[in-house]
Amino acid sequence: MKTICLYFEMHQIIHLRRYRFFDIGTDHYYYDDYENERTVTDIAERSYMPALNTLLEMIKENGKAFKVAFSLSGVGIEQLEMHAPQVLEKLQELNETGCVEFLAEPYSHGLSSLINEETFAADVKKQMQKMKEYFGQTPKVLRNSSLIYSDDIGLQASQLGFKGMLTEGAKHVLGWKSPHYVYNCAIAPNLKLLLRDINLSDDISLRFNNSEWEGYPLFADTYIDQIARLPEEEQVINIFMELSALGIAQPLSSNILEFLRALPICAKQKGITFSTPTEICMKMKSVGALDVPDTLSWVDEERDVSCWLGNPMQREAFNKLYSVADRVRIANDSRINQDWDYLQASNNFRFMTTKPSNVGLDRGIYTSPFDAFTNYMNVIGDFITRVNGLYPEEIDNDELESLLTTIRNQGEEIENKEKEIIRLQAKIEKLEEIHGPVEAKQAEKPKKAPAKKPAAKKTPAKKVEVKEDEKK
Repeated sequence: MKTICLYFEMHQIIHLRRYRFFDIGTDHYYYDDYENERTVTDIAERSYMPALNTLLEMIKENGKAFKVAFSLSGVGIEQLEMHAPQVLEKLQELNETGCVEFLAEPYSHGLSSLINEETFAADVKKQMQKMKEYFGQTPKVLRNSSLIYSDDIGLQASQLGFKGMLTEGAKHVLGWKSPHYVYNCAIAPNLKLLLRDINLSDDISLRFNNSEWEGYPLFADTYIDQIARLPEEEQVINIFMELSALGIAQPLSSNILEFLRALPICAKQKGITFSTPTEICMKMKSVGALDVPDTLSWVDEERDVSCWLGNPMQREAFNKLYSVADRVRIANDSRINQDWDYLQASNNFRFMTTKPSNVGLDRGIYTSPFDAFTNYMNVIGDFITRVNGLYPEEIDNDELESLLTTIRNQGEEIENKEKEIIRLQAKIEKLEEIHGPVEAKQAEKPKKAPAKKPAAKKTPAKKVEVKEDEKK
């Protein structure tokens, strides 16, 4: 029986403000608050809320037959908390239906998986804590930023304990193979891979409202018929996209939500179900390993990482940022950590691309890739100065880690002793409630008379014998 895995990504770009060279060292705030608030409220109104309301209605209309998955970047959640909390409330309402799965992804929506394993692991774990906090779910499936994947990244995911991972069904990787099967990582067989069907996903997210497309207009029954006609043994159809495709890339006036609402009804008529990524990983066996020695993603025709690291400017900025990755992780300063999350976000490097693309790229405040590079490098210059200023630069990372570990251990020891003192004080108070104050009890006891010392025994006087001649 065929099953559809429907997944939506939710991430929000953090816009940097115009940061001049002369701001370095004097101004440590890097963000355009007005633009961030404007874009978040706009996307919430035009896309997120209408789309989430529709998905909730679909679950109510179809019961447990319709299921959907989401992943949210941590920096995106922070923006929603400040400017559109109603989106998070709606996601929590969806979560309560039991038909929604939330996946893990890097908190920063960054590229750390390409350069620093420790940073990548910390980034993912931080986002998982956020999923637990908001939705009570511990993610079992990982979705890396923009579906970035390679054999080495798959190994990292497996070592982090994930059962599965999402990635792109790229032709140069699959060759003659179909994306409609479950595969496994070539060097970590326990990690299952779910591959995005590029055509079926892009029909909705990129082409739906394109009147020049040969498939226009696309109807739900036609779409489901394409799936039903696939060979019987091809049972997993993964449709992955950004949630903003519903309302932003494809405007609501295109009837995109009406199309979406009809999918479960048409699927039911063809005997096609809906499943979450974890359900597929648990129920279906892998048909074999998928070799991915080079990194792939879901971006551009090349399906690689060249849109972020394809030119010298991007690589210089990328290497400069991650040159302090270990020091940031070791120092663990809250203000530095927040800026670190925002500056890692992949869109900072995307703005610097010089590649032509068939998908429109909004560079925001920047007039050119060089403009984006210059502004970002000014920010990075100030940020790295602050990182190095936390502790003397002459202390290397190993020495710093050892020093901070000692300090943390001492802090934990003090904290444990304080807890023990509180526990003992509570125990004393409880005993006093039962037996009364100790001092009072001692006062009530009758005082014993001091014990008399035994009288000293009288030693009988010895008779002195007087010699006869002494008497005379």
